[in-house]
Amino acid sequence: MTTVLLPSSIALSPAVPDGVRTATYDVERPVPEELVDADALVAWGNPTAQLADAARRMGRLRWVQTLAAGPDAVLAAGFAPHVQITSGRGLHDGPVAEHTLALVLAAARRLPELVRAQDEHRWAAELGGMQQLPHEGGEFRSLSGARVLIWGFGSIAARLAPLLTVLGAQVVGVASRAGERAGYPVIAPDEVPQALPGTDVLIGILPSTAATRRALDAAVFARLPRHAWVVNVGRGSTLDEEALLAAVRDGRIAGAALDVFRTEPLPPTSPLWDEPRILITPHAAGGRPVGADTLLTDNIGAFERGEPMRNVVRR
Repeated sequence: MTTVLLPSSIALSPAVPDGVRTATYDVERPVPEELVDADALVAWGNPTAQLADAARRMGRLRWVQTLAAGPDAVLAAGFAPHVQITSGRGLHDGPVAEHTLALVLAAARRLPELVRAQDEHRWAAELGGMQQLPHEGGEFRSLSGARVLIWGFGSIAARLAPLLTVLGAQVVGVASRAGERAGYPVIAPDEVPQALPGTDVLIGILPSTAATRRALDAAVFARLPRHAWVVNVGRGSTLDEEALLAAVRDGRIAGAALDVFRTEPLPPTSPLWDEPRILITPHAAGGRPVGADTLLTDNIGAFERGEPMRNVVRR
């Protein structure tokens, strides 16, 4: 009988075919000895040490399903090469798109500064009352007519782009190959330098790979206009935090809204916390794998039948 281990970190109830049983394991603890011979492991919120322990001890494992959109934690755990890995791509599209939109609007409407003014009981007259029309005076203050560049145009970006469009933004994506995706123009990475000077908001939704490490760096920030904002909801490793902080402090870009960081939780000593024009959220964009049971039902059935599964990760 095929055994699939489900994590204790989320309530799951996938439909499984005859010949498959499920068992729940505590993600905070090593997999119990009576379950180490399981055929498949579903991961969600597993600490790094426990994933590595499972990779060492689960000798009969043939498949790991992570519910995270990015499989980097599972890939780093050290599972044997024959173990097939599938990701949670698509499960977080809606929540991440909503959170990203919230960050972009917060930047446009200057919510970080307004909240700080509220904490000081100060009426921020400079941010209220009569104001210039959108984009007058060289500032990003509205999505109406804003030029948004989304670096990492996958399923999350395809969900986000129409929301930005409805509010009047002009959206261009960046992907490994130029063309069109989900009805939006997409450029290749080597075209990014030419696109940056005309960008009001740069949104990073890049996965963590060797090729994307610190892709959002000083050279990128130097080519953005001074009124531009940077929003990162992909992975912390894709952004050079020191270069970003310097660019914001020196006024070379207007500000940033960040949900992911190189070290998480972000250390209390990080200077990012105290920068007035940097908005920080605690990796809160995702965290809600919508449709996980459907994905698991499909993949467990395919796994049992020996058919191709959804979201297979190339290793």
